[in-house]
Amino acid sequence: MVKDANVTPSKILITGGAGFIGSAVVRHLIRHTEHQVVNLDKLTYAGNLESLAEVTDSPRYAFEHADITDRSALDRILAQHQPNAIMHLAAESHVDRSIDGPGEFIQTNMVGTYTLLEAARAYWGRMDDSSKAAFRFHHISTDEVYGDLHGTDDLFTETTPYAPSSPYSASKAASDHLVRAWLRTYGFPTLVTNCSNNYGPYHFPEKLIPHIILNALHGKPLPVYGDGQQIRDWLYVEDHARALVEVVTKGEVGETYNIGGHNEQRNLTVVHTICDLLEELAPERKPFGISNYRDLITFVKDRPGHDARYAIDAGKIERELGWRPQETFESGMRKTVQWYLDNEQWWQRVLSGAYKLERIGC
Repeated sequence: MVKDANVTPSKILITGGAGFIGSAVVRHLIRHTEHQVVNLDKLTYAGNLESLAEVTDSPRYAFEHADITDRSALDRILAQHQPNAIMHLAAESHVDRSIDGPGEFIQTNMVGTYTLLEAARAYWGRMDDSSKAAFRFHHISTDEVYGDLHGTDDLFTETTPYAPSSPYSASKAASDHLVRAWLRTYGFPTLVTNCSNNYGPYHFPEKLIPHIILNALHGKPLPVYGDGQQIRDWLYVEDHARALVEVVTKGEVGETYNIGGHNEQRNLTVVHTICDLLEELAPERKPFGISNYRDLITFVKDRPGHDARYAIDAGKIERELGWRPQETFESGMRKTVQWYLDNEQWWQRVLSGAYKLERIGC
């Protein structure tokens, strides 16, 4: 691939910026950089503008309520805001939902990515030469495209063959291939990142860690698929946000960077860790009739095609861009559990559906 000088965009368009990872990137950019940010989000069930309350009034932040499958909306937004980088995070991302109804995943992750690529390519094609050289399209993906690992020492690298297991991971794999094809065929300046499992503040409650925290606080069963021995590499979302900004501003066009937390844990260990932190941080909230939060753990039938182990080799991004995660599993989990204890209003409004009222007038 062609070597590129470090690029520092001044205006970044983020798709899916009201989602879990997207909102972390928006908050990071407004808190810690001078970049302008345009947040384009359809506001599906997982999009929550309340996760962006601290940046809403920033003069460097703008919000566009739009769908990435809507070409006319994309053309208008690109022409109006004139970004010199796009960070594409908009995606359907819940494996269980993809098994129950794969159609939305095909539409958003594949058709949406195609539509965005074509709108962005047309926009890029009208730029002058210096603006073209500076432009970047950064596609954010998942380690689930690689399938799973059965050995105890194997790691996903940037050259691991794709072997997706679920409709979700298959749709993301397809979108990755589209992005690389637009680079190869059209010379469109793309980068790809594949990350491990994220966790942290503002995580939608259907995902494992917030689901376990909130169920425990409500005295509900803590469901664990199968025997709970599936292994994941856990990445604190604010570490991921830092990595993504490093890639879009300093990464080489055409390159792929794997981003992992160096924190492999079995799912059952994750649940045990949450229970033990709640014993320490919130003993007074323990539901009546149980002696320990662990008493709520319930093993349930495993889901179809459940991958056994994911683990990322994040050596490339450390060598080339100097990024490493700052949080260990222990420190990140403590911060996460404490955040949910301290921010009950946020998650209560998600559980009740009241957060959707923020969308009125978008």
